[in-house]
Amino acid sequence: MTGTAAGVLARAAALGEVSEEPGRLTRRFATAALRRAGELVAAWMEAAGMEARRDAAGNVVGRYAAAGGDAGPPLVLGSHLDTVPDAGRFDGVLGVLVAVAAVERLAERGERLPFPVEVAAFADEEGVRYGVAYLGSAAYAGLFEPEWLDLVDQDGISAAAALRGLGDDPSALLRAAVPRLAGYLEVHIEQGPVLERADLPVAVVTAIAGQSRVAVVLRGQAGHAGTLPMTGRRDALAAAAAAVLTVERVAGATEGLVATVGTLVVGPGAPNVVPGEARLTLDVRHADDGVRLDALRALRDEIGRDAASRGVDLDWAVLQETDAVAMSPELRERLGAAVEAGGHAVRRLVSGAGHDAAVLARVCPAAMLFVRCAGGVSHDPRESVAEEDVAVALDVVERFLRTS
Repeated sequence: MTGTAAGVLARAAALGEVSEEPGRLTRRFATAALRRAGELVAAWMEAAGMEARRDAAGNVVGRYAAAGGDAGPPLVLGSHLDTVPDAGRFDGVLGVLVAVAAVERLAERGERLPFPVEVAAFADEEGVRYGVAYLGSAAYAGLFEPEWLDLVDQDGISAAAALRGLGDDPSALLRAAVPRLAGYLEVHIEQGPVLERADLPVAVVTAIAGQSRVAVVLRGQAGHAGTLPMTGRRDALAAAAAAVLTVERVAGATEGLVATVGTLVVGPGAPNVVPGEARLTLDVRHADDGVRLDALRALRDEIGRDAASRGVDLDWAVLQETDAVAMSPELRERLGAAVEAGGHAVRRLVSGAGHDAAVLARVCPAAMLFVRCAGGVSHDPRESVAEEDVAVALDVVERFLRTS
């Protein structure tokens, strides 16, 4: 069942069994589980006639040679293999497997295109382990920042140490040059309900919203819960609770803005101790970078004022900022034509979620194709796609390759 939607779903099920945790799907950057997933994908790439390689970030890349030689920059298809904790089977993975299946179709017919094709399975898009997204695609694109190697996870393990533990050479990431690429196409589940409501299988993405990630630390003073009076407490968790509600209120009052506190860690972490420290992460997104940055400044000011009123200190560190990214007009038109050629209406959407395409767009023309997902559910075990929609996406990618 190679080169088919059924084959894509079967492989997604196989990858869904590769996890760090029993009973739920979790694959973070630079873990043994992610490496095992990459090895599976590399085997499928090689079976499809590609030469597969693994880079220093753990990205797995397959290359399908061009007709009459392998000169010239490749057209890249891909997405990511890492997941959020307790994930579904299709976020990121679908784009990798549709890309492999599209190349399989070419190989089964003995067909070569005038340009090489690369399929990239990126090792980190979610940013779960180190708080910075797109580590995999940034490495592939020659855009990896040196300071990212010094980031530490909740267990105190640095990114450099984690990579070395898998036998990779993190210093190689700093020597990587920006590659010459003809373009990039990413297939991804929509992660929203628009296509389902419109009864359409796929959509062409026009742009990706800008995104800021911030590490917030609130430092007060720990004390005995039974002996420390309520008046004068420097309760870091109370300041964090107020901060979370501030984030919710500001985002709700700004059209198109979404802001999320996704993690909150409290210390010392005992039931009879007033919390002395709270660490949280803040994610802010908007299609207009000016609106996003204005909201970020307003949040910092308001959270800082409230914390100061409680005797709590605020540390605010911007971990990552990704500008809003427009997809290539030329590739969007080709992709739309490939959708229309299959008899489907062309729906165009802005992506509120970040994707590897935002990074690749910095070094080459980039495009994205959304695939309908049931209920718009993603980042959840209930994530689901229909075989017939995957078949439409696979046909669209095949037509896109032939007209590129």
